[in-house]
Order: sequence, then structure tokens, then C-alpha cells
Amino acid sequence: MISTAKLSHEPWGALPNGQTVHLFTLRNAHGMRVSVSELGGTIVSWMAPDRAGRLGDIVLGHDTPEQYWEAKGYFGALIGRWANRIAGGRFMLDGIEYNVDRNEGDNLLHGGATGFHRAIWQASEDDGALVLRLESEEGDAGFPGNVSVEVRYTLDDEGELTIDYRARTDAPTPLNLTNHAYFNLAAQTGADVTGHMLSIDADAFFEVDATLIPLRQTAVAGTAFDFREAAPIGARLDWPHDQIALARGFDHCYVLSDGQVSARNEKGPRPVREVAKLYDPASGRSMTVSTDQRGLQLYTGNYLDGVPGRQGGTYARHAGLCLEAGGFPNQINMADREDVISRADKPYRQVTKYRVGVRG
Repeated sequence: MISTAKLSHEPWGALPNGQTVHLFTLRNAHGMRVSVSELGGTIVSWMAPDRAGRLGDIVLGHDTPEQYWEAKGYFGALIGRWANRIAGGRFMLDGIEYNVDRNEGDNLLHGGATGFHRAIWQASEDDGALVLRLESEEGDAGFPGNVSVEVRYTLDDEGELTIDYRARTDAPTPLNLTNHAYFNLAAQTGADVTGHMLSIDADAFFEVDATLIPLRQTAVAGTAFDFREAAPIGARLDWPHDQIALARGFDHCYVLSDGQVSARNEKGPRPVREVAKLYDPASGRSMTVSTDQRGLQLYTGNYLDGVPGRQGGTYARHAGLCLEAGGFPNQINMADREDVISRADKPYRQVTKYRVGVRG
């Protein structure tokens, strides 16, 4: 085992082909631990204290690398080259039509069947941070351009996990990266997330069609989607709303405050700002999400029924929720597509932070 003040790693298990997979653990001065696998750059565990100081795991996950390899829930994984969906698995770029992997009906979902979530990332340590690198070759899942990706995980003593994404390409290509961690601040107590309080700094969200492709932006005011003030998730799931019925819960992208404006306008990149808060009254754990991205996908684990979980158990519907920062689903086919296109002279950059603490 290699150890520094904040980072250690050790063998975790093996894939079906026998390849050993390692687990890297970031620690802060207060005993908080975040474990990340080189398989998919996956957040496997996040041990955080409750108001009584008891540590609990606030992310959902599986027991072994083989389960992650075979699963379809993307638990904790880095997602790319494209997070969320591309309608019809096709897009136009500089006058050329591209067809990419259709792994969810007619649509691409989360980078395709062999996306970044199934890659073995090259891991290294840099001043206590975990640095993961991946080379995605031209043609991967049908996408153009060779892409070099670097993701840096850093945990500080304030309980903030920073995920810093950078990527360069030698040809124009869509890039939209995110992390797909499922959070449950009750930490494996058997409680689902319906009792959590959620707020999102967004005036609008995208309504979706039956395949969860965005149709239009709609104001949140007066709807179940209005989380501008903190509200209990369970009560909102019970609202009679056709969009909630269609998705079996929330699986919608919010247009974050100032997200109406392109991130690449004359004013320069958008700053990292606080966009969401999550709180579990029972444990006292809280989480804030900050990002420089335009969108935040709220997914309330609507299809977790029977999915393998910890210690041989299974999860139930709404056992966890995702708050995925990134571009908009299918944005490559929207009028503002240029915002999600990386070029040789326009590298990709994203910074998203999750801060976990305790309220009294």
C-alpha cells in the first residue's frame, strides 16, 4: 500500500477477465473518507459523520468490481463522453452527421455501452489529490476526435470533495462529463431519500418526452419542480404531475441560475457557484453542490428496485438520488450546441464541488 497524508490505495478485487482493480481512499483531518476506484473513476464509498459523530456511507454502491462491471446503474461513475442522452444517437457537427452508440432504445445514454464508466483509468497522486487520466480514441462509441481526459478528486478538511474535469481533443467533438453518484444522507440505515429536504437554484427545468429527451424549458413556479425554497422530496414525488408520472419520479434537468446564458460568452467562463442543498433531518447530514455548469440533473432513483447493493442486499425505488452537474441532455442537438463542443483550441473544463457537513 502506498500512503500519503491524505491518499492511500490498495487492491480491491478483480474483473471477470482477472484484471486487478484498486481502490484509492482520500481522508481528511476529521476522519471523513472518500474511496474511488480506477474502474470508471467511481466513487465507491463516502464515509461521513452524522450529528452524533457516527460515520456512515452516504453513497449507494455494490460490493465488488465485478458487480460494477456488470451493473447498469452507473453508481458513482465518471460519465463520458456524453452524460445523459442524445436523441436518436445522432448529431450534426460542422456539416457532418455522426451516429453514436444507441444503448437505450434509439438514444445514446451516458456515453454508450462502453463509456467512461467501464474504462480503467490511469491513477496517480498529486499533493494529496487523486488524479485519473483516460485516452478516448477517435471512434469510441462513434464520437469523433481523440480525447485526453484528466479528472482530479480532492477532499479538504471542510468536507468538500472537488471534482475538476479537464479534456483536450485533436478534432471537434461533443463533450459533456459528470459524476453519477447516488446520495443518501441517511447512510445505509434503510431509509430512502423521500424524507430529505432539497433546494435547487433554478427557475426552469426541461420537460421531457416518453424517452426522457428534453422537449422545452418550463418555469418551475407553481409546480412540483419548484425547489427554489427547500422542500421534502417525498411530498413532491406525490404531486399529481404528468412529468413525474412519466419518469416515475424526477429525472429532469434544471436550468441553473444564469444558465440561460452561454458559458462561453464574452464575459468568460461562468464561476463556480452554489446551486443546490440537500439535508437529512434524521441524521443531521447536509450537502451543498457547487458548479460552473449550466445544468443539474435531478434523478430520484426511480428504477433502483432490486438493484444489487451492499452486503448482498438490494436497493428499492428512491433509495438514493443523483445531482449531476453538466450540460443539458441532448444539447448537442439544440440551438446552443456550440457550448458543448470542444475543439483543439477550446479544451473542456468543469469544476463541481460536493460539501458534506452536519446541522444541529
